[in-house]
Amino acid sequence: MSWIETALWVVAPYLTLLVLVLGLVWRYRYDRFGWTTRSSQLYEHRLLRIGSPLFHFGLLFVIAGHVVGLLIPESWTAAAGVPEWVYRFFSVTVGVVAGVCTLAGITLLIYRRRTTGPVFLATTRNDKAMYVVLVAAIVAGLLATMLSSGLGHHDYRLTVSPWFRGIWVLRPDAEAMTAAPWPFKLHAAIGMLLFAAFPFTRLVHAFAAPIGYPFRPYIVYRSRTPR
Repeated sequence: MSWIETALWVVAPYLTLLVLVLGLVWRYRYDRFGWTTRSSQLYEHRLLRIGSPLFHFGLLFVIAGHVVGLLIPESWTAAAGVPEWVYRFFSVTVGVVAGVCTLAGITLLIYRRRTTGPVFLATTRNDKAMYVVLVAAIVAGLLATMLSSGLGHHDYRLTVSPWFRGIWVLRPDAEAMTAAPWPFKLHAAIGMLLFAAFPFTRLVHAFAAPIGYPFRPYIVYRSRTPR
């Protein structure tokens, strides 16, 4: 195993987690009011109404598929009585549909951002770089899904999944990841880059939740003019 493989599959995951955690702490402490998507709904809502749900709901299914595929070992699904062909069928079907929906949604959102004047003017260089990395991650994920389905029948639960689970117990299986085809490696590498960039982009809103909203005091509005 080369030093490049060691750097990618042993060192890079922990650097990514370190940057992600410290970046979130820094962003929350010094840019709490910037912890937002910087909504542009006021400028244009017709395309946003289509593209945003398509992207976000597709992404939810993509995340769910990653959780099941990476965290649940093959032996568990076999012990539960799920045949391999059933798991593979639903994994590929849901994965492709969710990936296509996510890609279609982000494509529509980028088109909206590029063609709507006020929205484009509000787009920063940071946003443009983020879109490039995000689209690259989605495309690489679709390539890996197609490879696991029909273009080689690679079982990622024997390579990528053991490596990913090993990260959390401080024993990343770099040799297993080395045996994975290049689309899986590309997807994993871009994914780490995306998570490292999370705290410094508008994607940070994914880590926000309105927990205190039901418990906040009422807001009282008073007129400035006397009655």
